[in-house]
Amino acid sequence: MSLFIAGTAVAQEVNIQDGKDLFRTYCWQCHGFEATGDGPMAEMLAIRTPNLTTLALENAGVFPIDRVAEKIDGRSRLLAHGGEMPIFGAVFETDQLFALALPNGQTMMVGLPLANLLAFLESVQVD
Repeated sequence: MSLFIAGTAVAQEVNIQDGKDLFRTYCWQCHGFEATGDGPMAEMLAIRTPNLTTLALENAGVFPIDRVAEKIDGRSRLLAHGGEMPIFGAVFETDQLFALALPNGQTMMVGLPLANLLAFLESVQVD
């Protein structure tokens, strides 16, 4: 998986299936079961729910892992349904940190659950 930084010490590597399970627990109601933005709650939101499968396509073919992580964990505010997107940062808090490789060559530390979710989202990108 391209998210893994070689040489970083983690107890386990990212797991796409674990990320999919997290998505199907916390995200699908708005973003849809297939992450295409058509979840049952989407029509109630003030802002159109994004299709998460086209994030790389809309970013010159590069999955914007840092921007996605910051929206999920609350580092970057995002408005929806007249207020902020639900922030699940606490769900992803853990002592087990993971170093993500960002497109700009920098690294970002996140908890392993968030790394798993990001790996899942990267895996569903369309060409």
